[in-house]
Amino acid sequence: MAGLFTEAVCTLLIALPPGSVITYGGLAAAAGSPRGARQVVRILHSQSRIRNLPWHRVVAAGGRIALKDPVEAELQRELLRSEGVELDDEGNVNMKEYSRDYSRAYPD
Repeated sequence: MAGLFTEAVCTLLIALPPGSVITYGGLAAAAGSPRGARQVVRILHSQSRIRNLPWHRVVAAGGRIALKDPVEAELQRELLRSEGVELDDEGNVNMKEYSRDYSRAYPD
């Protein structure tokens, strides 16, 4: 059984509409753990296939694709482009245009 933080991360990510992105840190904060970005990475790694999560909508700070594997990084870029997200010449997302703010999702 998944913990509350895992459930919150998955629920928020599933609700993220196509064509939107969120950072690992932003998703962690919205799920109730402002310092939980690395935990979000672990959740995505372990739960994305099982739960059919739109993992590709989660990017690093500044809109950077954080995946080290070039094949996986290109897959993420392709999936984002297929949803209408434009990437700059370096393959980064314009966060001002495409980011989703969930800062009020789990108020204190």
